[in-house]
Amino acid sequence: MSTVAFVLIGVMLGMYVLLDGYDLGVAAITPLVARTDREREGSMRAIGPFWNGNEVWLIAAGAALFALFPKAYASSFSGFYLPLIIVLWLLMGRGIAMELRAHFPSEIWHTFWDACFALSSALLIVLFGVALGNLLHGLPLDDRGFFTGTFARLLNPYALVVGLFALCALALHGCAFLVMRTRGAATERARTLASKLWYLTLALYALVSLLTVIARGVHADALLAIPALTLAAFVWMLVALRRGAERATFAASSLWLATLMLQAAATLYPDLLPSLNPSIPGISIFDAAPSPAALASALAVTIVGLVAVLIYGTYVTRRLAGKLSVGE
Repeated sequence: MSTVAFVLIGVMLGMYVLLDGYDLGVAAITPLVARTDREREGSMRAIGPFWNGNEVWLIAAGAALFALFPKAYASSFSGFYLPLIIVLWLLMGRGIAMELRAHFPSEIWHTFWDACFALSSALLIVLFGVALGNLLHGLPLDDRGFFTGTFARLLNPYALVVGLFALCALALHGCAFLVMRTRGAATERARTLASKLWYLTLALYALVSLLTVIARGVHADALLAIPALTLAAFVWMLVALRRGAERATFAASSLWLATLMLQAAATLYPDLLPSLNPSIPGISIFDAAPSPAALASALAVTIVGLVAVLIYGTYVTRRLAGKLSVGE
């Protein structure tokens, strides 16, 4: 049951990366592709019906972690307390910028809120990447599983490289979504930016993969096939982009991100919070799980909630699908 719980949390986090990832990416690239006030407004309209619902997956993953692995929840939230507070402020900053922009007719205020929206989104991506980088590299834990590091220690070179890679990856995902969702001059700039970001993201992926192998070693099992699928999806994205296949480009980008999350999960398993010190064991899914009865009950509730969110999210996405004219 612990492995099933690990997979469920991984699915929730993966869905968050795929869904909220594109609207974070759109926000991050908006200053680069939207040059007028109307174009920036169009970029916000492109993600407007979806971004609030996409964040539900992050909340659901946090709640599931609390229910399924309470020990890991307590240790991670104490260790990442300051970063999580910053994440909350940035999430609020995005929401405030989205809502208040329409209440101020002045273009000066529009520019201010647009800058807040783009900056808070880009910083969110980097922080999430830094958090993932620390998980992959290992955390400073004591023999009781308590976090012993500082916020400055979390900003280590490896984690910062992963954060930069996350920013480029989700910016590329945002480009793919904007190309699929909108039409206009900003859309063509997003298409051009995606072609350039593809090569930068590939270089960063190679660097992160090398650093991860040095830090964690290589998994000598069938999961070595996952990087091959990752590269295949990444190449498919470039081919689809050059052919003008907009839906295929976004599908390839989504598949690529999904395989990246699968690689991260395979690298961590069975640990939830790996220890930086080899002599001190980290917190595994078997150590952090509650009693079998409590875990079974929490799993049942989590699965029901997951199915409900999937059905509703699919319905809303299909109802609100379609092209928007950006800048007109």
